[in-house]
Amino acid sequence: MKPFDRREFLRSAVAAAASTALVGGFLPPAARAIEPLRREGGAKFKFSLAAYSYRDLLTGKQPKLTLDDFIVDCARMQLEGTELTSYYFPPEPTPEYLRHLKQLAFDLGLDISGTAVGNDFCHPPGPKRDKDIAHVKRWVDYAEVLGAPVIRIFSGNAAKGASKEEAHRLAVAGIEECCQYAGQHGVYLALENHGGLTATADGILQIVRDVKSPWFAVNLDTGNFTSSDVYGDLARLAPYAVNVQVKVSIKPEGGKKQPSDLKRLARIMTDAGYRGYIVLEYEEDEDPRQACPRYIEELRKAFLG
Repeated sequence: MKPFDRREFLRSAVAAAASTALVGGFLPPAARAIEPLRREGGAKFKFSLAAYSYRDLLTGKQPKLTLDDFIVDCARMQLEGTELTSYYFPPEPTPEYLRHLKQLAFDLGLDISGTAVGNDFCHPPGPKRDKDIAHVKRWVDYAEVLGAPVIRIFSGNAAKGASKEEAHRLAVAGIEECCQYAGQHGVYLALENHGGLTATADGILQIVRDVKSPWFAVNLDTGNFTSSDVYGDLARLAPYAVNVQVKVSIKPEGGKKQPSDLKRLARIMTDAGYRGYIVLEYEEDEDPRQACPRYIEELRKAFLG
């Protein structure tokens, strides 16, 4: 999947019209994003499971499971991939450990579809900012060893007393610095719609517009918008997505928590020509080892028909 050359805008007026149609119409100037990722051959979906779904099983003084167990479960669910969230690795994973996970996944017929880190690029210059940037770069190195093509990142939140404009500038600068490093290692950085600067479609599209890197894209999380038009917002971001994490519920503004319309999500990603992983990120109360296989089957039915 190759992004457009950023020195070209859109190749023709027809392509531009198609792109704006995908995101549901023209955006206000403040939120007009860069050109979408290049898609060819129509939509194509593969399926993965985020290790975050097993968070209560992978953490604690004596975790019930290891990442090895999680990868084996992914194989048992007949998935194509496994998403290995950074939170469940040792603080300083060795190259030997990373290669072990890569080998295990390969032996079980799985891609490591991606990984995910926690970070905040809105810190002002200083030790905290340096630490977060170094953390993301270190995980670029780990992802390269794992063979993970994408890392989910956050923008962060405006520091106390800082303006939203300054936070935006800091986030863009941090993302660009890390993308420059990531590109040297063949790894995408994918920004999630995850509160703070990215709590709204306009907020994340402003960052998408301003970051200049062919190794930058969106990690589309279907459960993180709380607007009055959740599906419309997701459709606006879909053309820029390089990874999709699906939650089994949404909570629109002013409404109650409700089951996600998986078929509608499938139409949105099909209309965007998305080609890549659909990753279940399970956050409900049921035992994930019981619930995830069932929801994986629901995802397959919705996305593959």
